Amino acid sequence: MRLLAAVSILALAVAAPALAQTDAQTPASPPAAATPAQPATLDPAQLQAKGEAFGARIQAMITEMQAARTAAGSDTARAKTDLDAIQARYQPEADAFATELETFVAAQASQIPDDQRAGFTTGMAQAVSAVRGAPAEARADLEKASVSAAPATAPHQH
Repeated sequence: MRLLAAVSILALAVAAPALAQTDAQTPASPPAAATPAQPATLDPAQLQAKGEAFGARIQAMITEMQAARTAAGSDTARAKTDLDAIQARYQPEADAFATELETFVAAQASQIPDDQRAGFTTGMAQAVSAVRGAPAEARADLEKASVSAAPATAPHQH
C-alpha cells in the first residue's frame, strides 16, 4: 500500500541526515537548564523502528476495517459506525507518532546545512501531516475500493 511505503521512506529520509551527522561529529551536550523543557528525542534507529511499528499498526487497522466493512454487508449505517469507531481507536497512535516525528525533525533541522534546511523542513512537515492523516487516508482508500468493487448494475428493489 502507498501509505506503508511512505512511512518507511519517511523513516529512512529522516534518519539519513541524522546518521550522517552522527558519523561526522558528536554534537555537544545541551545546557542542563534546557534539557527538562524538551521531550526526549529519538535516535534514528528508534525512529525507524517506530515507523515500522506504526506501518504495521496501520496495516492492522486496514485489515480490521476490511473485516468490518465485509461484516456490515449492505448496511451502510452499520459500516459507517464501525469504521468511525476503528478510525477513532487508531487516531491517537497516529497523533503520538506524528508528535514524536515532529520532535525528531526539530532536533535534526538544526544539523541540516542552511541551503537544505527549508526543503527538509517542508518535506518533513508534509510527512508529519501524512502520518497524522494515515487513519483517515486508509479509510478513504478502503471506501474508494469498496465503491469500485461494487457491481456496476445493482438490481432495483420496488
